Amino acid sequence: MRELSELFAQNRIWAERLRTESPDLFRELAQRQAPGYLWIGCSDSRVPANHIVGLLPGEMFVHRNVANLVCPQDLNCQTAIEFAVDALKVRHIIVCGHYGCGGVQAVLRGTSLGLLSRWLEPVEGVRRQHAEQLAHLGDETRRLDRLCELNVIEQVAQVCAAACVQGAWDRSQALTVHGWIYALSDGLLRDLGVCVAGATELEAAYRTAVTARPPGGTGPEVTGGVADCAASGADR
Repeated sequence: MRELSELFAQNRIWAERLRTESPDLFRELAQRQAPGYLWIGCSDSRVPANHIVGLLPGEMFVHRNVANLVCPQDLNCQTAIEFAVDALKVRHIIVCGHYGCGGVQAVLRGTSLGLLSRWLEPVEGVRRQHAEQLAHLGDETRRLDRLCELNVIEQVAQVCAAACVQGAWDRSQALTVHGWIYALSDGLLRDLGVCVAGATELEAAYRTAVTARPPGGTGPEVTGGVADCAASGADR
């Protein structure tokens, strides 16, 4: 039991399947990685980045944390972004949240979770900034859906504010930042319309994103924009 033998067995099955489908895959991966995407998502076990978009190993660089936060003081996240942009030259950065996020729900309900509550302070900042919009929604499920969306929008803006992203745009490096959200209920991604390919696009896209989205996050795909991160205690 201590060796978790079932996981090793499943690993062998997985590796054999990939070798059958792509005989040169592991040899090529051992030489280099050249992903086209950086995925910044939630740690939730139900949202496996590569799987839900059907990508093979090596095609997506991934950073995950609770509630898919992008904070200037988080060296783990910031170095992942910098490496993806400056070294790997990814062309797309995707911030992906999900409906029903437990971290976002804890903020909405005011639940104290010890150390995790400190980590979630940026989400509390998002909640406070958009409190009036959230208050107009009819029930907790709709408020939670919308806060999950707003949190993605705010984190997209934090990505856009990163020095390495600004530097990439200054030197005309092709780089687009996207905001998506995933529905656990049907396994499908929704595009929040947050698509920023240059620093000058950010302000207008943010205003569009936070005002144009109809309330109730389980509806069809939307078009919108990006946002300033309202992280509690963080400079805008």
